[in-house]
Amino acid sequence: MPKLRRWRAYRRIERPYTRISKFKKKSFIRITPTRKITRFNMGTETKREYTLDLIPKASIQIRQEAIESARMTSLKLLEKEAAGSFFFKIRKYPYHILRENPLAAGAGADRVSTGMQKSFGKPIGIALQVREGEKLFTVTVNPNRLDVARKALKRAAKKMPCGFTIKVVKEK
Repeated sequence: MPKLRRWRAYRRIERPYTRISKFKKKSFIRITPTRKITRFNMGTETKREYTLDLIPKASIQIRQEAIESARMTSLKLLEKEAAGSFFFKIRKYPYHILRENPLAAGAGADRVSTGMQKSFGKPIGIALQVREGEKLFTVTVNPNRLDVARKALKRAAKKMPCGFTIKVVKEK
């Protein structure tokens, strides 16, 4: 499996060319990469007293691998310490298709690859565009599990490429 390019190549939010049409000529994307995020809602969905939200400090683009990694680490802690008394939700859906114009490397590569100005490129992955202040993850818990949920969201934030804040809201 090829190595992922560095995140800084894709962190800038740009206009998403994600049109997929049933007519081949009108489709901008030749193929859609597989989604790696397996679940968006986890736990039992019942009314609880506290809601914790993970909110980014800046508008940024996050790859689906980072989101899945954050989901796995936080869910592992929640299932271990607060089994059956939480609801975890990923609020955003990754839809932005990342593309790359592969260039040849090695001896004689200058004769092989001439490059393309403003090339469209081949799809290599999917990312999520999240704006500053939007909710990315939400956890609902009871007051006795509040510290566990906060710790789980802190772990998730460490897997992400930018800074995050955790907002705690008491439900009425």
